[in-house]
Amino acid sequence: MKSFKGRVAIVTGAGNGLGRQHALALAARGARVVINDLGGARDGSGGSSAAAEAVVAEIRAAGGEAIASGASVTDMAAVEQMVAQAVAEWGRVDILVNNAGVLRDKTFAKMTVEDFRFVVDVHLMGAMHCTKAVWEQMRTQNYGRIVMTTSSTGLYGNFGQSNYGAAKLALVGLMQTLGLEGEKYNIRVNALAPTAATRMTEDILTPDMFEKLRPEMVSQGLLHLLSEDAPNRAILCAGGGAFEAAHITLTRGIFVGDAADPAATVAARYAEIDARDGEIVPANGMQQAVFELEKAKRALS
Repeated sequence: MKSFKGRVAIVTGAGNGLGRQHALALAARGARVVINDLGGARDGSGGSSAAAEAVVAEIRAAGGEAIASGASVTDMAAVEQMVAQAVAEWGRVDILVNNAGVLRDKTFAKMTVEDFRFVVDVHLMGAMHCTKAVWEQMRTQNYGRIVMTTSSTGLYGNFGQSNYGAAKLALVGLMQTLGLEGEKYNIRVNALAPTAATRMTEDILTPDMFEKLRPEMVSQGLLHLLSEDAPNRAILCAGGGAFEAAHITLTRGIFVGDAADPAATVAARYAEIDARDGEIVPANGMQQAVFELEKAKRALS
């Protein structure tokens, strides 16, 4: 069993569903946990401290340590105050789970700009605010574990969720770069793509699926992403006791060069460009340019 004894964790959106299970799993293994939850509805409206306080009481009743925070992740000042509260209480912050989220589903034709922006603000900007607030602390102590909650909608798309999908894939981009920047400070940043029965998915899952996709199963994978031996820049998919890794790959492609009509060549040979045999996972963004220049060099030599 992985131990988090002595570690301090902040879990956002921890009053219900996945966030609650994440917090309980960490507390059960010795972590001291800040239970952050605005207490709003699924669409982000309203607010109450009751859910966060209930999880705190549950952890304390089991012999653990926890405090509640009602900070909105969209409010940078409130997030900074939450982090300061954790440091004042326990001296450090080792773990951040960016889990807070909302849904405002509509087809893109019917979606308002406000609904698009709000979902991006909560998921993307909220995760950025929380990460920014703990980043210097983690750099100074030379230790940090951060998880962004992405989604299959961000990775692969889903009808009626353009706002949610855009925010969730943006979190993968944030994770990739922060993983590179934090590596020398022993800060590892990963992403979790969960499939779980929560209030966010209750109207799209059948009763049978709802029973099988218990959120506590997902949290078991999260624990590895937060542990001493965590990977860095991984995308872990989890649901129903199954776990997979997602990768953003680059195909071998072709070299067109100075063809008489490059656009026509791309169209005619697109099946070759798209072929997945021998595809790679670039170590960073510059690897695409390196890969392309090497291909050009071979073709012209």
